[in-house]
Amino acid sequence: MKSLLGEERSFIIESDDDDDEEDPAHRDAGAADEDDGSSSDSSSCATPRAGGDGSHPNSYTNQWPQSYRQSIDILSSVQSPSLSFLGTPTLSRLSNSFLNSSFRGKTPEIISNLVKPLLRPTTSDEQQQQQQHEDIRKSSQYLLPSKKPSLQQIPEDQKAPAIGHGPSPYQQCSYTQGVMNGINVLCGVGILSTPYAIKQGGWLGLVILCVFAVLAWYTGVLLRRCLDSTEGLQTYPDIGHAAFGTYGRIAISIILYVELYACCIEYLILESDNLSKLFPNVHISIWGLTLNSHVFFAILTTLVVMPTTWLRDLTCLSYISAGGVVATILLVICLFWIGVVDDVGFEHKGSTLNLPGIPIAIGLYGYCYSGHGVFPNIYSSLKNRNQFPSILFTCIGLSTILFAATAVMGYKMFGESTESQFTLNLPQNLVVSKIAVWATVANPITKYALTITPLAMSLEELLPRSQQKYSNIIMLRSALVISTLIVALSVPFFALVMALVGSLLAMLVTYILPCACFLAILKTKVAWHQVVVCSFIIVVGVTCACVGTYSSISGIIQNYS
Repeated sequence: MKSLLGEERSFIIESDDDDDEEDPAHRDAGAADEDDGSSSDSSSCATPRAGGDGSHPNSYTNQWPQSYRQSIDILSSVQSPSLSFLGTPTLSRLSNSFLNSSFRGKTPEIISNLVKPLLRPTTSDEQQQQQQHEDIRKSSQYLLPSKKPSLQQIPEDQKAPAIGHGPSPYQQCSYTQGVMNGINVLCGVGILSTPYAIKQGGWLGLVILCVFAVLAWYTGVLLRRCLDSTEGLQTYPDIGHAAFGTYGRIAISIILYVELYACCIEYLILESDNLSKLFPNVHISIWGLTLNSHVFFAILTTLVVMPTTWLRDLTCLSYISAGGVVATILLVICLFWIGVVDDVGFEHKGSTLNLPGIPIAIGLYGYCYSGHGVFPNIYSSLKNRNQFPSILFTCIGLSTILFAATAVMGYKMFGESTESQFTLNLPQNLVVSKIAVWATVANPITKYALTITPLAMSLEELLPRSQQKYSNIIMLRSALVISTLIVALSVPFFALVMALVGSLLAMLVTYILPCACFLAILKTKVAWHQVVVCSFIIVVGVTCACVGTYSSISGIIQNYS
């Protein structure tokens, strides 16, 4: 409820700022709010200062992609503000989005149900806040005015309370919630290939995993420094905007969206591999064309997930996808159970170092730490932002333990026969194996729509207003889903695709760009040793990206030939 109150006040101020003729009293009020915001903990709803490129303070949120914050909060389970602002004058800024097309004319509380936080903090004054929400909702001319209002045009009893020195509506997540959100982002399908990474690079490859973890923590802290450098920065694209202007924002956004698109491709390949392992004899003939089990299950999965991308309410999927942490832990437990209780054993020794396979291992390990596109959202959502380095350390540390444990157990159990996903090696006659495989199969189905939604919303922003029909939105999203199917069937190599994404995109998002943005934004305040460390990380990231990308593409070509 606090998010609704804070958002209404914030967007009214922004709407007035857009007017050429501004009321002097309002300007003074805005200045006072800015002073309050600067004296307190950084508030995402305070009037932001001008960015590093000297642009207007609101230029960060007024440029494509405007939907990034909300869509990534949906994906990552971050405690997000209510989306009820879609019923306010700010609607024009997101008028091309799917949410606007789907909910035009709906009341704000209906729209806010689209995304409910997965890890919702409990409040002692919840009933009072609910009553305040009802009072604001009933004021239709306040929520849905015909033109941009000023603060003086709104009756005193309908004005939202000032934020003052209190926390921003975005700042609602506790320490534990922040850690859980971070683990939920990091511990995805990448954990399935960690045993295969040891097979590729040898036991010393685990050193790469640990080094990547330390560097990922450091670059995550650098992103925090970038966010704190200028008020109004909330997301990774905002950081790119402050560092390199509009082109930097667009470039970083495209990289992040391509990474999400690649994750959806991986989901389809994963489903195809695991379901065909469970039902290897399944095939179907259509018009003289025989589809084997891999192709059949890839198409079947696409048909299952496609309607979920049309949903207007993603709450159900959000709650289910929050079980990603539980599913990951369950996989590790099942692997341990099969090795110890079911007497598969941990007898394989393997090689200490395998140089030819190191580039692929680099990509697979790098994929495990591709969560930096979400870390700024997690940081902006915290009640106590000073806890962010500790939260980042905890979620990366726990994730690394899960990655390493899975890698060691999986490779010790299956040795050189380890496949790209350790679930493909599990004995089919064991109940625990079936639990592990079905947990692996179920998770991507719930996450597919959440993963493709940010990309879809960004494309919908580019649609002309005349094309904002719901039927057109369905066609756009269906085309995106079908395109991922085509790519998945064209390049059905789970580990190689993951290594390519980890080498190229994850290296950029996790290691290279945070350092480059940090040096660009804080160039006058960076100590010499920070320049050295950032330069070292950039060199390491570029080297790993070049080597890993070349090896991954070469491996894909070899599989075709």
